[in-house]
Amino acid sequence: MLSESILLTAAIEIMLRLDYHVAIQAGPDGIAIRLPTTRRLAEYLGVPHYYVLPHFAEMEKNNLIQRKERVGISTTPRGTRMLLSQMGDEYAEETNAVLGDDLFALLQKRALLISPDDQVS
Repeated sequence: MLSESILLTAAIEIMLRLDYHVAIQAGPDGIAIRLPTTRRLAEYLGVPHYYVLPHFAEMEKNNLIQRKERVGISTTPRGTRMLLSQMGDEYAEETNAVLGDDLFALLQKRALLISPDDQVS
């Protein structure tokens, strides 16, 4: 059964283990990490695309992600903290290989500057 946790884990695995690429956006609202498309996640998980969509709607409602038409899906400050925490805890070796210790530490530090209750405009 799909869940927010499974989708975030799949996103991390695609970024770190398949693509060796993490797209980072920095701005006044904090750090955002661009996630793979819903179609790519569905393909990776071996489920129909329409199974993924309600979970992304729920993640958006829970202020973990933001979806922008023709731009893609990225994490909110809250989602960034969650993703970085999981990357450091469960994917430390892969994270180090892609981002390096210094950049990862800076991302974590910057991500903590925004309160968990902050909303993205």
